[in-house]
Amino acid sequence: MIPDPTAASRATVQNKNSHDEANSSRAVNQSEDESGNENRQKSVRRRKRPHEGSENVKRKRAKASRSSVGGAGGSRRKRRHVEAVTLFEVLTMGRSAMQSVIDDWIEAYGTDRDSSLLDLISFFIQCCGCKGVVSAEMCQSKEDSEVMSKMVEELDEVAGLQYKKFLAFPWILTVTWPMDTDSVEYPLIQPGPYGRWFHSEFCDFVSVLVARCQHSVIFDSYLMNTLISLLTELSESYVRAFRHTCTLAAVKLLSSLAAAALSLSVGIENSQKLYQVQKTKTMRQRSPPQQERIQRKITELREKRAEIESMMDVIFKGIFLKRYRDVLPEIRSICLEELGLWMKVYSSAFLNDSYLKYMGWMMHDKVPDVRLKCVLGLQGLYGDPPLLPKLDLFTTRFKERMISMTLDKDNEVAVQTMKLLLLISKTSDDALSPEDYKQLLQLVYSSQRPLAAAAGELLFARLLNTEVPASDTQGEMNEGEAHEGQTSARLRALLLFHQESELHKHVVYLVDSLWDCGGALLKDWPTIASILLQEPSSHSPGLTRADQVVLVEILVASVRQASQGPALAGRSGAKKVMSAREKKIQIDDCTKLTDHLLVVLPKLLSKFSGSCDTVASLMKIPQYFLPECLEADNTQAASSLMAEMGAALDRHSGPALLEAAARTYLSLCGGEGSWCSVARAARYSLVRRWVDHLTALLGDSLQGESSRFSADEEKTADILATLKKLRAFHNCHDLLEWNLFGLLSPLLSAESGARGAPPEVLLEVLQCLSYCMLWSLNTSGGTLTSREKAVSQRLQLRLFCERGNHCLSHSDHSVQQQAFLGVCDVLTAHSYQLQVWDPSSFGPLLYTPSPKLQRALLTFVCAHVFVVPDCDGQSAVGEDSEVERLEELHRRRNLLAAFCKLIVHRVLEMSMAAEVFMYYMKYHNDFGDIIKETMYRTRQMDKMDSARTLVLCLQQLFVRLKREQESGGRAHPGVQTFTSIKELARRFALTFGDLIKFRECVVVIHRNGIEFVFQEFGQTPDGPTPPYLSYLTILGEFSSKLLKQDKKIVFSYLQKHTAEHIIDIREECWQPLVYYRASLLAAAEGEDAVSYISSDRKPYLPGRSPFSKQKLEGSKSPCPFSPVDSKVSKGHRSSFSPSHQEKTTDADPFSVPADPPAKRLNFEGSVLSTGHEAEDDTVDVEL
Repeated sequence: MIPDPTAASRATVQNKNSHDEANSSRAVNQSEDESGNENRQKSVRRRKRPHEGSENVKRKRAKASRSSVGGAGGSRRKRRHVEAVTLFEVLTMGRSAMQSVIDDWIEAYGTDRDSSLLDLISFFIQCCGCKGVVSAEMCQSKEDSEVMSKMVEELDEVAGLQYKKFLAFPWILTVTWPMDTDSVEYPLIQPGPYGRWFHSEFCDFVSVLVARCQHSVIFDSYLMNTLISLLTELSESYVRAFRHTCTLAAVKLLSSLAAAALSLSVGIENSQKLYQVQKTKTMRQRSPPQQERIQRKITELREKRAEIESMMDVIFKGIFLKRYRDVLPEIRSICLEELGLWMKVYSSAFLNDSYLKYMGWMMHDKVPDVRLKCVLGLQGLYGDPPLLPKLDLFTTRFKERMISMTLDKDNEVAVQTMKLLLLISKTSDDALSPEDYKQLLQLVYSSQRPLAAAAGELLFARLLNTEVPASDTQGEMNEGEAHEGQTSARLRALLLFHQESELHKHVVYLVDSLWDCGGALLKDWPTIASILLQEPSSHSPGLTRADQVVLVEILVASVRQASQGPALAGRSGAKKVMSAREKKIQIDDCTKLTDHLLVVLPKLLSKFSGSCDTVASLMKIPQYFLPECLEADNTQAASSLMAEMGAALDRHSGPALLEAAARTYLSLCGGEGSWCSVARAARYSLVRRWVDHLTALLGDSLQGESSRFSADEEKTADILATLKKLRAFHNCHDLLEWNLFGLLSPLLSAESGARGAPPEVLLEVLQCLSYCMLWSLNTSGGTLTSREKAVSQRLQLRLFCERGNHCLSHSDHSVQQQAFLGVCDVLTAHSYQLQVWDPSSFGPLLYTPSPKLQRALLTFVCAHVFVVPDCDGQSAVGEDSEVERLEELHRRRNLLAAFCKLIVHRVLEMSMAAEVFMYYMKYHNDFGDIIKETMYRTRQMDKMDSARTLVLCLQQLFVRLKREQESGGRAHPGVQTFTSIKELARRFALTFGDLIKFRECVVVIHRNGIEFVFQEFGQTPDGPTPPYLSYLTILGEFSSKLLKQDKKIVFSYLQKHTAEHIIDIREECWQPLVYYRASLLAAAEGEDAVSYISSDRKPYLPGRSPFSKQKLEGSKSPCPFSPVDSKVSKGHRSSFSPSHQEKTTDADPFSVPADPPAKRLNFEGSVLSTGHEAEDDTVDVEL
């Protein structure tokens, strides 16, 4: 708080003719450290008790009334009591204490307004979070040009301070604060609840201040002028804390003034009514003094309102017009939010086109929160009917922008804009054109559920909530018929909208959009069922066939929505947790639909039995029945339903119908109720009939010892239909008791070609047999009660794998794929069962695929997954070709994923993954995620074997390229270029993120690479270069993943395998070796490999390392080392300690920035073992 400069101000008044510096008041410095830090300590308590605040206020009021004008001792005594409750501390005390303290401040302002006004100025500066110094001096005139020229805001970089000198008449204030204040979080943007609490309390303080002053000091032409001048100057500062806080204070001040002006307008209106009453009285009843008194009051209230409107105009023009386009989006949001409030509260002054245009302009702001504040403000205006006539021009001008904002990238903005347009459509019928409605109503199919629900509300209000026009026969209809007619009309309107939109085929999304507003219509299942069962007549034409199909979809979707809630695939934004009330509503809805549809559904199935798609949709309804309802004991209705479902299965064999029926039987047979026993008996009867029928058909079709398939076209179709039914049910139900494996396995042994089973039959047989094996493995814990059964299961598994291997060479491509997927799935399930098997009981016996089968699976993947797309077949660009391409890609991804699961589950050797890894870069867009996940899983299994697999992959690619180059023939599709192999190695290296965790793996990669290059190289002076020497360039991509100490180890191992007495690094043929050596030595020199090669250096002596050379030349190593004898050879010593972080050209973003303490390590073959840490931090390595 700035202390009282009253004495200085009076001295200034007495010496008007003296120089400005002589008559100015003394500069009073006030540090934020006292008040600010005191407030931070007290903010822990947050809210004080009101009576304590009142006591402080009483002490302040008593002291203020007794204080003298200028005594220094009196000033100090006064400060002790005033600091008990400062205005800044009032924010922590609540609204009631705030009103009391502000009343005391108003009383003190009446006694000494200069001191109180400086207290208020100090409050706003403290709220900005300023930790600087404030100085105040008196000013005589606003028009003094010399004074105005001193109003600056500048920096003193030498002192590290910022200065702002501005005029808050009659004060000239100078604020000094550190230069880094703008980067500090001021109270208004503090994170967490404190920032929100401060924002609320600060706004309350401004509103309470105006509310308590609106009948007194607000009209003295001193308080508001100074306060507005202060806020205007600080809101123009380039310091964000001042600009943000004071802009908020200014717009809240204007809002409070608008409320005060509104109360004055109400007073004027009431006084005018009294005046009119006096005028209507007779001459005897009139009271001229009272009329004059009322007229004077009206004049006074109008003058006050005009003065307040003048203040609001000054704030609007001086602050709002400059800040509504501020660079800070929070300031723009504040301005637009308050503008909407002004237009709503004080519409007579603000609700016109000159103010509405700012709302329209800022709807184009690039920050979503600013656009959201505009939309929310407009919702408040359009929701108030008396204000609508003033919005016509704005609606016409900015209607297109509002419609386009329904597609805003911010979901909340789009939702609130749709709600705004819903308000506009309700208030004005002609505001939106039919084209506008057509564009907006399509959003019921949006992927965001809140937006789709808002569009559904618009659809319901526009099309579905209309009343049916009265007819001549309406008086003769009872209430039920009238309700059915109303529902029928609304459903017809919904069907018409769905058919005309032609945007989406799935009715379930339309039902989900209408569920919140039209749930009563969609849950009227008795009326919907009666409409579907209604036969067309002369007075009621009924629904068309297409309308009936869509209405059935609506019925099924509404049943699903009532049972499972709004969770839909492809649509986000729905609530994931239901409340207790919502759960109760869900149970009640399930009970209602079960009670009614259990009885009606058989009739619907009977009526639509001829349509396979409609029956398939209706068969999904029993999946949502509630077994605990009262109707569950109605076995007659359940038997009728089972009979109709069985008749439908005998008539149709479509995949959608079979899948729905299998899932429905699974749902009905899973409980313990009375209808569950009926469903189990019906299922047993169905499967028994299908198995007997198939046995008879196959007995006539399979002839001879070779099981030659001989069936005519009619029998083949019958066999295929029965197989489809058994396959669909075997996918959900355990049908092992019917021994389908023994019944169907002879079909796979039949000769292929003209004498074998058709491909369609083989597809179904392969799927049925794979389901048999999967169910057998899944139920091993309960079915395998003896070793004989376990052996029999393993024989079935071996037989299935052999027959599947035979089908991999079938002429039909779909049969090959199904055989491959079946074998992979069964082998993966077998491996999983071995892992979870309890050794104390009988379980599946170990089965290892034969080498022939393993090679066949690998060959199939390479031949059918990693293939170049047929460009000729895809030349026709269109939607159908794109869909086919995506479906083919999906099938190939499934094949690759099935094969990779065999490697991950240890069914196949990890080395077989090398053939997959080599296509990581070539097919990265199609299969990169699958291959990368396989690398991750194999590394979790065994990181050393995974590293060797990567080495094997690169070496195989390199050898193929070398052979291709030596042969000189045409390029083979499986051969990759040297650049692509090098890039593949770089991508492999990037997967080793943690250098400490994968230290051994990287060393093994280098060790195997060196052995691969120099395995047959003889160290003779006349010997040729190694044939695979260029592989070292590929191996160099892994050098950046070596730790510094490991680079020295690998370099020593390289020296061991090279004949250095004959190698001349200046020869072109040895450049790969030079490059690889440079990549290992670059860390010691602080360079990369390229700069190391290009530098003009003398070759090192054979027996010396670069570190030895540094010591001989007198250079100081950052960490000295001592040589330690190696256990393998005395000529190869490698003792060192970690130095500074190495610099590489190919840095890994996941690498560890600091090296670990060096430890004593030994190489034993390919294993890097860690010993105890040496005292001198040296490392012993054996290769």
